[in-house]
Amino acid sequence: MGSGPVERWKVISKHLGALSSRSEADVADVQKAIMKYNPKYEKQWLFDSLASFVKVIPKEDNYLPSLFPKMAALALKLPEHVKKAIPLLSAGRTAAVTLSQVQISCLLANAFFCTFPHRNACGAHTEYWGLPSINFTSLFGKTSQRKRQKLRAIMQYFKEVTDSPPRGLVTFERRCLSNAELPDWTSSKKKLLQLHVTSQGSIEDDGVGMLQVDFAASLVGGGVLNSGLLQEEILFLIHPELIVSRLFTERLGDNECLIITGCQKFSIYSGFGDRFEWVGPCVDSVGRDEWFRLQRQIVAMDALHFKHPSEQYDVRKVQRELNKAYCGFKKVGAGEPDVATGKWGCGAFNGEPQLKALIQLMAAAEAGRGLAFFTFRDEKTKRDVEQMYKLLVREDVTVGQLYALIQDYCRLRTHGGSGVDLLQFITLRSSRSQL
Repeated sequence: MGSGPVERWKVISKHLGALSSRSEADVADVQKAIMKYNPKYEKQWLFDSLASFVKVIPKEDNYLPSLFPKMAALALKLPEHVKKAIPLLSAGRTAAVTLSQVQISCLLANAFFCTFPHRNACGAHTEYWGLPSINFTSLFGKTSQRKRQKLRAIMQYFKEVTDSPPRGLVTFERRCLSNAELPDWTSSKKKLLQLHVTSQGSIEDDGVGMLQVDFAASLVGGGVLNSGLLQEEILFLIHPELIVSRLFTERLGDNECLIITGCQKFSIYSGFGDRFEWVGPCVDSVGRDEWFRLQRQIVAMDALHFKHPSEQYDVRKVQRELNKAYCGFKKVGAGEPDVATGKWGCGAFNGEPQLKALIQLMAAAEAGRGLAFFTFRDEKTKRDVEQMYKLLVREDVTVGQLYALIQDYCRLRTHGGSGVDLLQFITLRSSRSQL
């Protein structure tokens, strides 16, 4: 195999070159090429999911045999398009990386063919333990319906970028705020800004032109390259260029987020989790900015994962979520759009929608942005959030006053007052004019 990256690339080039020279290739050919430069994993890596995916595609629609060689050729163009090392977006430091969509396609083709060295081991003492996985090995392994649907979206991306290389740029910015840059929530005099709550539509479709929130894991992309299929994974599947952020973005800290500007939407989907289905290709009609980036901005911000819902009623954890949301929503210039979000950190993370809605509303107010809140067909949450907002606006409550109110509610919950939800608490305080 050789001892260095140059020797390794020679081996990769030999085997992917042989694959790219064919007019057609099958999964066995892909597997053979990958294992030639990853012999260490010969008995560990499976390709069941990839093989199963190919088998279920009707013969008349199966473009994969001709696509695999094109993808190999795209992967081999990496030295032509990426001439120097991509810097890491390291923890504790604000920095940005801008890549062309062609560069991203080359990098993702290499991820598909599992060429990135030292990125298969992710234990606590490995070289890249603070980074997500990037090689596609887990996606190729044990088969499932979820993985087959994921592969449909990802292969649609590769079909499009090999047929017609995209021409724009995408920027990945890690934002890290110091303690001095974070608001004093207790004394904030900011008033709540505009809120629109809807149970219909989605962040990615109806939030076009807004800052769209990715309900992220601290390792961005979450389980996109495995079996995960929550909001973040779906976002990464329909915008596959987001996946490349896993190559260079270290785990997000409590005062950090990742903002991606310019990624393209390649697929339409339906459903969620086990009901997720790839529906078809998407023609992305979003305009471009002066950098020739698509005018789509996504912020990846990770909520806390509570083993039990009661854990979130700790003032320190509320403050952590406020700081995280503010980091994501903070403006850096004039004319920045409102925020499209929803039940961030709820569901599998056990966040409570009423509390998470107020936290995001406060952070948006402090950042000077309005909020569009999507409840994903949850009518109860829609009614609850609207009612809380109307009460708070009617009483002209400031962010600082609302923070104090939430502190009071946390104390109530800590002392066993779990029979009253946040809406009831606010309603009761309003009726007594204690807001």
